[in-house]
Amino acid sequence: MAVTMADITKLRKMTGAGMMDCKNALTDANGDFDTAMKIIREKGQAVAAKRSDREASEGCVLAKVENGFGAMIALKCETDFVAKNEEFVKLTQDILDAAIANKCKTIEEVLALPMGDVTINQAVIDRSGITGEKMELDGYAIVEGPSIAVYNHQNKNFLCTMVVLNKEADAKIGHEIAMQIAAMCPIALDENDVPADVLEREKEIAADKARQEGKPENMIERIAMGRIGKFYKEVCLLKQEYIQDAKMTVEEFLKSNDKDLTITAFKRYTLRAE
Repeated sequence: MAVTMADITKLRKMTGAGMMDCKNALTDANGDFDTAMKIIREKGQAVAAKRSDREASEGCVLAKVENGFGAMIALKCETDFVAKNEEFVKLTQDILDAAIANKCKTIEEVLALPMGDVTINQAVIDRSGITGEKMELDGYAIVEGPSIAVYNHQNKNFLCTMVVLNKEADAKIGHEIAMQIAAMCPIALDENDVPADVLEREKEIAADKARQEGKPENMIERIAMGRIGKFYKEVCLLKQEYIQDAKMTVEEFLKSNDKDLTITAFKRYTLRAE
């Protein structure tokens, strides 16, 4: 049977697939929409399988907070061209909205959520068939608390941060700390939050450097610990220099606004190599 433009347009609205893909699917399905949708879906699965070993280094990172629950997620693809596509960004936002609405704790929970008549996992595969690129969800993280700020760096969807304050505060404070996290890449909240393996590696590096400089062996440990103190100031958010005023740390900035104000958690995700 002849495929009409109205049929093609209808299938395109249902699937988001390109005009020619819709036309070809309807032609192969003899005009049956259910069969045409199955053809498009199978194409997505084939593309996903074929490109599974490709690197998905571009994409869209978004963050959102609602009723004390914040989440961020990245939908990754292969090229910047696809990452900037309006429908790709919308899919990322729809996935994030669903995750927030259901307060998902893990990416596995997100993938299992319904999206239309399929799961989010299948919706991502379907989109892969439309674009011809590998796609995957990554970087899912959540925070909870009384005051959460989110930041999308330059609104370009490649770097997002979230920060939780222990109490309600001026929104500007949270926003500036979220910007601090984006700019300064902290890995821990304070000294106690630094992963043990990271700390041990830094101690070894500091000790080796001191030996290479010819320092006496009985001084190595003290010199190494001094350098670890500097390391803490670089990677611990509360100990970092505040980017808006280098005369104070982030912790001092918070206390200058409210003596009881502090940070309880933060998250950062970027698609860019650093």
